Amino acid sequence: MDEKTEQLRDIFVDVAGEETVTERQQEGRGSLSDGDDERIAQRLIEVIEDMRERYDFETDCDDRTLAAIVRGFYEGESDGTLAEKLDLDPETVFRARMDLQLVDDSDADAPFSMATLRDLLAEDADGETIAAELDADRETIERFSRVAAAQNRARRTSHRFRTAFEEVLTDVDLSIQLTEGVKEDGLEDATEDIETDLSM
Repeated sequence: MDEKTEQLRDIFVDVAGEETVTERQQEGRGSLSDGDDERIAQRLIEVIEDMRERYDFETDCDDRTLAAIVRGFYEGESDGTLAEKLDLDPETVFRARMDLQLVDDSDADAPFSMATLRDLLAEDADGETIAAELDADRETIERFSRVAAAQNRARRTSHRFRTAFEEVLTDVDLSIQLTEGVKEDGLEDATEDIETDLSM
């Protein structure tokens, strides 16, 4: 390689800390290493363990699976997609999300008033009574009852656990952005310097 190419290669090694770009090309911009993934999983599991101390979970998913569901939820993956990835059925993923208090707007899009459902649940009305009152089948009532229960639990703790999940994932995003920014800025500055030196 010529002198300029050699110097640029040396700059890349100094800034990126690696001899080739192969690994980073494979990972893609803003991606995480296996070590980063494990640290994120462990931090999410810590939050999940705190939740288990306070609540009884309906599903028997282990904490690592639940952590993957948290990640997938915030990455916009559907219950069906997560079910396929985690070898579960969509209903189990849905119930796990409710255990984790991860309710999105579409979950509460009921064919009846959620406020009325909450009132009936507060009165300890049985499923048959609720179904008759809201003119809905038992399966639909059970699904939206889980949504209402998850929303109620989240409100009682001021969304503490959802906030904790989001803090973990926000910290990760910021870390990636800062790391990538430092490397790009360093490489750009160093490249400009060497090009100036060579032109002189």
